[in-house]
Amino acid sequence: MSYTSGPMTEAMFYVLLALVNPNHGYQLMNAISLVSNGRIQMGPGTLYGVLARLQKDGLITIVEDDGRRKIYEMNDVGRAALREEYQRLLSMVQDGISLRGEMDNENVK
Repeated sequence: MSYTSGPMTEAMFYVLLALVNPNHGYQLMNAISLVSNGRIQMGPGTLYGVLARLQKDGLITIVEDDGRRKIYEMNDVGRAALREEYQRLLSMVQDGISLRGEMDNENVK
């Protein structure tokens, strides 16, 4: 099985990035803030919606559920999807470098 749903949303990317280590919801919100250098502050509504989608898409699994909290873990499909998305984002940045000179010229004027 592989991920074929197209480009990830920013929220999906950061949730997977934070799931490099298994976590539960509250820990995930903190891990997302840390990994994004505070740029992303994800609330519970967004987080649990993304977790449901990632689970439905087969990218994460629940490894523990004590009835009070669930611990989520990225599986092999999720790791492959995260690496693929990372490569896609790197390619986009590379493509955008061609604008650097043009943008620098605009800032001088």
